[in-house]
Amino acid sequence: MTSSDSSGTVIDPAGHAHPNESVRVGRWSLTMAFWAMFSAMFWLYIAVASNAAVGTVNTLIGMALTVVTYGVINSVLSRHAIKTGQTISLFSRGIFGSVGSGLAALLFAVTAIYYAVFEGSIIAVALQEYFGGNLKLWYLVVVLYAIPLVAGGVQNWLDKLNGVLLPLYLLGLAAIVIGATVKQGYPAGWLTHTVAAGPLPGWLSSYLIYMGVWVMMMYTFEFARLGKPSDTKFHGTVTFGWVFYALTFGLNGLIGIYLVSAWDLDSTETGIVTAVINSLGMFGLIVIVISQTRINTANYYSASANLQDLATLISGKTTSRFLWVLVSGVVAYLFMLTDVLSYLLRALAWQGVFVTAWVAIALVSLYFANQRSDGPADASKSTARQGLSALGWPVVAWVVASGVGIALTEQTALPVLASLAPIVTVLLAVLLYIPAVKRTRVEGSPKVRDSA
Repeated sequence: MTSSDSSGTVIDPAGHAHPNESVRVGRWSLTMAFWAMFSAMFWLYIAVASNAAVGTVNTLIGMALTVVTYGVINSVLSRHAIKTGQTISLFSRGIFGSVGSGLAALLFAVTAIYYAVFEGSIIAVALQEYFGGNLKLWYLVVVLYAIPLVAGGVQNWLDKLNGVLLPLYLLGLAAIVIGATVKQGYPAGWLTHTVAAGPLPGWLSSYLIYMGVWVMMMYTFEFARLGKPSDTKFHGTVTFGWVFYALTFGLNGLIGIYLVSAWDLDSTETGIVTAVINSLGMFGLIVIVISQTRINTANYYSASANLQDLATLISGKTTSRFLWVLVSGVVAYLFMLTDVLSYLLRALAWQGVFVTAWVAIALVSLYFANQRSDGPADASKSTARQGLSALGWPVVAWVVASGVGIALTEQTALPVLASLAPIVTVLLAVLLYIPAVKRTRVEGSPKVRDSA
């Protein structure tokens, strides 16, 4: 007996996904849909924050290392997602079992909603700064217009919408830089900004800052599963690989640093908004709306898809994804009504620790799955068997590694350890997970079965 999820992937009773080719999307359609992530104002902000913390040269080095790391990891994950068609929930069930599957879906959904709140708040703040009025009403406007845009999904609408908006965003970036330069002059020394040395090398600190957004690996999985196998190499390099991150982190980051330097503003989220509007006025506001609309289509799509998966896992019944688009919008608006920017980045840091541990375990799982099989085609089956025989230990490894990472992040006695929390989380997750993999290999060996 088989069933189908909302995107047309056929799922057998063992939890293996067999993609329905009718729901696969073309090369450029998938690229345009995923590249909505490229236009987030958050990428300008994170580069500005790193620049303020460690200086420009160190930020550029950390950025370059980040592009390489993200390019390699997302290439691996996108290839597996394209090959198997698995959702994050299905993939996680193979590693962590049903509990871990639900936890992964919930984690990604909440994280996507938090990013929707962040990006939506940027639009609302920009609209209020330009037009005035009640910020809470602008929050409502931002949520209401985003919901219908994401209702159609990747196959029907998101690729076309973001394909149209991408060149407008690029033109907007160029115009903002020109406007800032005309009004403020060229900011001499913006590429040589330095700060006092910290306990860690500056480039390493910058790299660790970018590790906080490893949730991009989950976005890769969610979108790559819709790709065609014939486009695997292209997607692994361009759509989800180093080309995407060179532009997303590199281009956006440099522009963010330039704008804040030109206007001599604080390295904050609102500082970016002010710099954009000061540079181009009304047109700058339009650029912000375009950029945040693009990114929030991806956020609401990912949140709704994973809430739908979670509901199916709990109830055993398939529900409409549009219902969960509405739920995501309501939850996002309720978060916006709080003093969101005062705690949002801290909440994202906590979730980033959980995501970092998930990525580490996912990569180890895929590595051992390939080692145990005759070839890459068997990797998903091998991964699925691990969850059944590891008896919950992978979930323990994930939770313990994440707990230690959060504890290190929150403690203040040893600032160096707080900074190194992402790397410690990765190493601990791997070390705790490997025994589960080894036990699975022993239990699955012919010798063990013969002796039973």
